[in-house]
Amino acid sequence: MADRTETTAPNIDGSIDCPVLVTERLVLRPPHADDIEDLLALANNRRIAEMLARMPHPYGLVDALEFLAMAEQRATGCIYAVTLAETGRFIGCAGLEDWRGTGMEIGYWLGEPYWDHGYATEVAGALVDLAFRATGVDVLKASCRADNRASRRVLEKAGFTRTGEGVLHSRIAGQSPSLLFELDRARWIARLQAEAAA
Repeated sequence: MADRTETTAPNIDGSIDCPVLVTERLVLRPPHADDIEDLLALANNRRIAEMLARMPHPYGLVDALEFLAMAEQRATGCIYAVTLAETGRFIGCAGLEDWRGTGMEIGYWLGEPYWDHGYATEVAGALVDLAFRATGVDVLKASCRADNRASRRVLEKAGFTRTGEGVLHSRIAGQSPSLLFELDRARWIARLQAEAAA
């Protein structure tokens, strides 16, 4: 679970303080230049790019530098480097962004060597907690390709429910069927209360 530090003055305009988040095995922090080597090694993977809308492939140094500049200049939402708490090793990225002024959307990707270890579940939980604690948004959105069963399971474990179908417009894979998910504040609070009572 993420460190559940209370924040003040929730907002609903997409602006959010982006504290370092600590889970059981991970640290989510701002990305920086020391991540470039691992970022290049992990992001230059067609299997990852095909599951995402904006990830280029091949993924080179120019892409990594553009990503770092964009993360540093971001005015709304949060972009995190996902790292192993024990070693500090970069293993992927995650973030929160404004969703058409009606909520926030979570997103994440992890390098292939780090799949099937439960890390994405920790990341999603930390992002959900941050969004509902640090902002006034009432709804979180998420989506994944329809054939991405692992990401679908991660979202369901985080409390999201499927709300429909859409189309993912990937730079690499073109148009693919996608699944749309939502988690509202009331359901998140009910989950916290159930966990506290258990």
